Amino acid sequence: MESRQTEHLMVAFILIILLSTGIAVTQEELNFCGTWRHDDGSLTLNLNLSTGCDKISISADKNSLSIHGQITSVCSQSKVMHLDQTGSEESYFCLYWEPLQDHLRLLFEGKDIHLCQPQDLQSSCCTDLSNGPKASEATFGILNGSVMNDVISEKTHAAYTFNGTPIACKALQGEVINKMNQGSARVTVTKDEKMGSTVEVEMEKDFKGFNITPDITGLSAETMTTVQIPSALKEAAQSTKKVVCTFHVNNSKFQEGSAKGSILKVVEITVGNDVIKNLPDPIKISFHHEDIPKTHSRKCVSWDTKEGSSKVNWVVDGCETHKNGTDHTECLCSHLTYFTVLVELEPRPVRHLLALTAITYVGCALSVISCIAIIIFLCRKNKRSKELSVPIHLGLAISLALLNLLFFFTGVLANVEWESVCTWVGAGLHYALLSSFSWMGIEIFHTFWLVYVVFSPSPKPFVWNLVGFALPAVPVGILIAVGDIYGVREVQSVEDSDPYRMCWMKSNHQALLAHYCTNITILVILVSSGFGMLFLVFRKIRARDEWRQNRVAFLSIWGLSCLFGTMWGLTFLDFSKLSVLSDLIRFLACFFTSFQGFLLMLRFCMLDWIRKQAGGSALGSTSSGSTRQHMLQAQEKN
Repeated sequence: MESRQTEHLMVAFILIILLSTGIAVTQEELNFCGTWRHDDGSLTLNLNLSTGCDKISISADKNSLSIHGQITSVCSQSKVMHLDQTGSEESYFCLYWEPLQDHLRLLFEGKDIHLCQPQDLQSSCCTDLSNGPKASEATFGILNGSVMNDVISEKTHAAYTFNGTPIACKALQGEVINKMNQGSARVTVTKDEKMGSTVEVEMEKDFKGFNITPDITGLSAETMTTVQIPSALKEAAQSTKKVVCTFHVNNSKFQEGSAKGSILKVVEITVGNDVIKNLPDPIKISFHHEDIPKTHSRKCVSWDTKEGSSKVNWVVDGCETHKNGTDHTECLCSHLTYFTVLVELEPRPVRHLLALTAITYVGCALSVISCIAIIIFLCRKNKRSKELSVPIHLGLAISLALLNLLFFFTGVLANVEWESVCTWVGAGLHYALLSSFSWMGIEIFHTFWLVYVVFSPSPKPFVWNLVGFALPAVPVGILIAVGDIYGVREVQSVEDSDPYRMCWMKSNHQALLAHYCTNITILVILVSSGFGMLFLVFRKIRARDEWRQNRVAFLSIWGLSCLFGTMWGLTFLDFSKLSVLSDLIRFLACFFTSFQGFLLMLRFCMLDWIRKQAGGSALGSTSSGSTRQHMLQAQEKN
């Protein structure tokens, strides 16, 4: 009697431990996570998988994470992969195994690595995975190993092993469907050859979320799409608790609104006639597709039905794009409608975006400081003399200071919660750019006036201020009144890093038209007239004695190039198909435009030093009087 009570107590004790830790004896799928403790050197993934159904082992040491065993039906892999260094000595990872799809993937520090791609339904599946023996404790290994978020051990072990059992896949598929119907959601699946697969999920009282996958039979890795429904959707639904998810087969009618590129498979998610948006937990849609080259931009989009259901208009509002390699895209969306991934050819993703951003930030900061120094220098100079060129140089310095200051902070302001802030910052940045172009144009016209109209007085400073500061506000004010022009703009990166967000013109058709009508048109006029004025000045002054001094000749042309904005012409050379040359031009354009304020300050300092060395008669002086005097002397010599 006593031995029987002891036996019952032992059984009860074991059951209590299992129930308290939440560890199941067996499970159809594997969801194993842990923290890999390693050193700060290079990390590798050692993969050795073969077909069969025996066991799978996950082990780790100070440099490598190893996955080997036999649980797959058709996948056989043996290779070593390099893993990105995380910057610390601990890295979080999860290993997922889906026996029905023969799909094995590793999530390492947010990056999704597909070790075995999804396949068609096979005859045999390796399932009922049970915990095998753990390896001994170690300094380097797997900490807090868990299955289905239930911790197996809080200690660090060198390896974990899971044993599998073969079972017919058809039987397993039926068992999974039965469990779905008996759980917190009842599922109905229908299939239409013309439309596609439709999955209806009835959200019960204890609904905790649900993963929806279309009919597995005939599904390949290129067309795999899964939808993860959050529990928050049940609370947001009003008229019904039934979620309908349709995986469309024919995308021809959806291509109308994708003139910029092509779309992948379309997924439609609805809850009756309810308009659901701003979900606290977004819906996650995973698109597995063919490799998309890095030169093609891709983003998650949804169908905007504001203009009527008959017109397709794909927008990015309400969706976030997470790129997991070249063959997997995750969309996190906070509303319900049609969803897909839009693959665009234009605008082209930017190569070396991080390096270009760093150069721009450094250049803008240095240019702001330089322009402030120029403003102080010119204000003091303006008090001592009445040179007509000083107010023009001062206006250019002020506009460039405003342009670089706004551009320096636009990346930060683009991430604030208030969209109206970014709208006004984008408008201000556009005004500063147009004002800078206007003052460069004034510099061109003023130099032409001094060189060719030596006997007539130039316009008064207030005229220049009206053209340089007031005139650019007119097109900006018109565009603000039109609306939907300024806002958040994302610059995509080829390197799959997060896009650079800035306050500027949006990427819609209205903003693109405004960009070409204002920025591009004015820039073409500015650069062409700048180069033309450089040529005319060169012809006029090449016979002067000062021109024979090489440093004076160089500084004159270089300084006038800065004033006339001719370096902006490099932006038109970015259409080269040679990637190396295109990258070089892009870096040069980025450097010269962002460091323009610093280069102007350098010009003023060098010319002031040369003027003092030459007794105030050096070419390129900011003095309109000295320039006019040189022109008269040149005419007398002729």
